[in-house]
Amino acid sequence: MRVIAGSARRLLLKTPAGMNTRPTTDRIKETLFNMLQPQLQGKEFLDLFAGSGGIGIEALSRGARHACFADSSREAITCIKDNLAHTKFTDRATVYAMDAGAALARMSAEKRKFDIVFLDPPYGKGLEIAALASLKRYGLLAEDATVIVETAAEDTAVTEVPGYRVTRVKDYKTNRHVFLTPTE
Repeated sequence: MRVIAGSARRLLLKTPAGMNTRPTTDRIKETLFNMLQPQLQGKEFLDLFAGSGGIGIEALSRGARHACFADSSREAITCIKDNLAHTKFTDRATVYAMDAGAALARMSAEKRKFDIVFLDPPYGKGLEIAALASLKRYGLLAEDATVIVETAAEDTAVTEVPGYRVTRVKDYKTNRHVFLTPTE
């Protein structure tokens, strides 16, 4: 896995060993960021269920001002910190070594607001629904925020979440990205 474009272009990233994480492939990451690029410059980015941190690091490489990363796996946190050091983005990042719920509560206490949020939880556990509710409840979304949820290709749960409107769905072979914006 590598950084596709921007200031850290071509730098290789570590990934946690084993099957507990599913790093987003370079092709899917490139497609995602081609869609996000126009709204990324100078923005606050959240990579929740971050795994290796590859999505948030790509956002930083392409011009995001700051990125927060959260994961409950100790191995993933070590990997994220190593990747941030390797890409020289440590000073533009905050890492939360805790589960998504606790991380979102902490971010709320810190009065954070995110312009772009990427959620890639383990599939089939409903964690994305809980995270979407927490993002709204804690007031963590900027006015024109975009939330991208990665799901299994057959999962339609996030297409009808109260408080959000689907703006785009991008289907891939085995998964999909659902783009959401908060409603009032």
